[in-house]
Amino acid sequence: MFLSFLNISVWYKYIVLKKIYRPKYLNLHKFINYVNILARILALDYGEKRTGIAITDELQIIASGLTTVETKNIFSFLTAYLKNEKVELFLVGEPKQMNNTESESEQFIKPFVEKLSQTFPKIPIKRVDERFTSKMAFQSMIDSGLKKKQRQNKALVDEISATIILQSYLYQK
Repeated sequence: MFLSFLNISVWYKYIVLKKIYRPKYLNLHKFINYVNILARILALDYGEKRTGIAITDELQIIASGLTTVETKNIFSFLTAYLKNEKVELFLVGEPKQMNNTESESEQFIKPFVEKLSQTFPKIPIKRVDERFTSKMAFQSMIDSGLKKKQRQNKALVDEISATIILQSYLYQK
């Protein structure tokens, strides 16, 4: 069938848009071309030891945790990932104090952001407030029923934190 190569979410989006814009304004071939140029958004919850990574789908609707990488290996991971996937934007968490001033960990993140922009100059970088994301990630682990041993996995907390950063950006977008 002609539509067998289309992802279900892409097909669903096409149907929704078709109902909104009416048939004369949107045809399937134009929509497929539009989908093929879309790229993902990649969010990073940078830490001194580990960096949590989250990614959107091609339509930039759903945020999903990708993995957690040791910070010393982050650039080799990103280079390998970008060879296979289109990414149009990097989101990097911006830790802030309650009074909206920079957190102490910002001193480690600024050099990373500079190196990221030098390594991948064609991909823009946005900073997103990451206050309470670790606490929210831990609470979501409790709410989802993870056992205490699983909740002690700090790599999972970092991945979920990156997902929360990305999801908050998608809500604001």
